[in-house]
Amino acid sequence: MTARLPEASGEGPTGDLLRARRGGTLTVLDRLLLHSPPVAEGWNALLGALRGGSTLPADLRELVVLRVAVLTGAEFEWTAHEPIGRRAGLTDRHLRRLRAAEPTADPAAEPADGPVWTPAQAAVLAFTDASARAVDVPDAVFAAVREHLDDRQVVELTVLVGGYCMVSRFLVAMRVPPSDGEVAG
Repeated sequence: MTARLPEASGEGPTGDLLRARRGGTLTVLDRLLLHSPPVAEGWNALLGALRGGSTLPADLRELVVLRVAVLTGAEFEWTAHEPIGRRAGLTDRHLRRLRAAEPTADPAAEPADGPVWTPAQAAVLAFTDASARAVDVPDAVFAAVREHLDDRQVVELTVLVGGYCMVSRFLVAMRVPPSDGEVAG
């Protein structure tokens, strides 16, 4: 499967901005975005801030990204972020549960080796599911996140969910196939 649009060349100042954030290379996603330099520049600034300027712990950030990938069917995003999630401390057990319909359901049924999620991870996953699925986050879910995150982190979490929903929707609509090692966002 190939993407629905051809890749743009990547030449010019906007391509240089994207390459700088990516460590010198462009992804298929970048080359598609470069068909609209203003959109590519805005995307680059937002996703750069979410990935490099956030105070959210890496495990929470990658839980959000991977869960959004599952909820939206964005296999490119999953493939790109699974190794990052592993580096952030996510295990095979975490990754299996992220792919479940309800990854935090029935905590009483946890195996003898303990719960899969820390309380903060469970709260962030519940928030992610609520925000990505229904947009409105119930008060109880919001309150649970507030027990673990400060004001800045709540803003970063909320924008992270929305931002990666945007990434996923672009990837899926453009039918960008999974790759080996390219990072979405």
